[in-house]
Amino acid sequence: MNTMGLSEYESKMTESVERLSDSVVTIRSSRLVNQFPFGATPVRGAGSGIILDPSGRIVTNYHVVDGATAVEVTLNDGRTFAGRVIGGDRATDVVLVKINGDKLTAAKLGDSEKLKVGQMALAIGNSLDLPGGPTLSTGVISALGRPMPWADLIFEGLIQTDAAINPGNSGGPLADSDGNVIGMNTAIVPYAQGVGFAIPINMIKWVIEQLNEKGRVIRPVLGASVIAVNPMLATRFNLSAKTGVLIADVLPQSPAYNAGLQGGDMLEKIETYAISTVKELLVALSRLSTDKDVTVRFVRGNKKQEVRMRLAEAAMPG
Repeated sequence: MNTMGLSEYESKMTESVERLSDSVVTIRSSRLVNQFPFGATPVRGAGSGIILDPSGRIVTNYHVVDGATAVEVTLNDGRTFAGRVIGGDRATDVVLVKINGDKLTAAKLGDSEKLKVGQMALAIGNSLDLPGGPTLSTGVISALGRPMPWADLIFEGLIQTDAAINPGNSGGPLADSDGNVIGMNTAIVPYAQGVGFAIPINMIKWVIEQLNEKGRVIRPVLGASVIAVNPMLATRFNLSAKTGVLIADVLPQSPAYNAGLQGGDMLEKIETYAISTVKELLVALSRLSTDKDVTVRFVRGNKKQEVRMRLAEAAMPG
């Protein structure tokens, strides 16, 4: 250790933070709310965002700009721009905002599939909308694949961290010790300590790709409700497998209905994707399209069967 200054580890950390801070923006939004008896009243909110490329595309949480009539983006160097929402996905809480700026520093995106519980996590953002630029809190990755109660369609689940995440951090990056963005801070549990959540960066990449290619996020569906099989359920219903994904019900006139799938069928594979958990089913569906037929393999009774079907697009709220 260098006793006259920073240690090698501290130098690496501060360099990572300095580099990433230039890619973090403050986002302030305004919307009108009809409050009786005062009429339309402006309500303001603040959050954070991550610069994706020098052209001015920024990713943040959908809830940061939801319903906004005006969006203002402030860079780390103090410059302020009007922001324009160019696309978003409410179910994953991801939205893209565009500004017309120059000399923008894009964040380096990591790979959330390679994360390990216990590794260092850096949360950077506009905490409490305090002046003076983005703030930093540190911690570790506490858990992976956590469910988000209000959005079942986040296929990868959430990153849980004990790095302090406060109001205003929403939309800011969760990064590794090298400054690579591994997630986007999105939520806290207000009655707990050290429990914050971030959307995995690989999910964000997928949403952005969908928005770029199709203008919206398309989620193929079978048209059936499913449940995860456990040994107790398998014994009760005399199922051939002790684990897997069981079709509980089939919606009328859905792809599953038209293909002849029934309640009680056990899913095994969709195209090349093996299905043994509900998460694997959701991941498989997210990688398929609605413009061509797919093969679904399943077990009915003790007999393995397969059908061809064309998946439908899920109807999502606006």
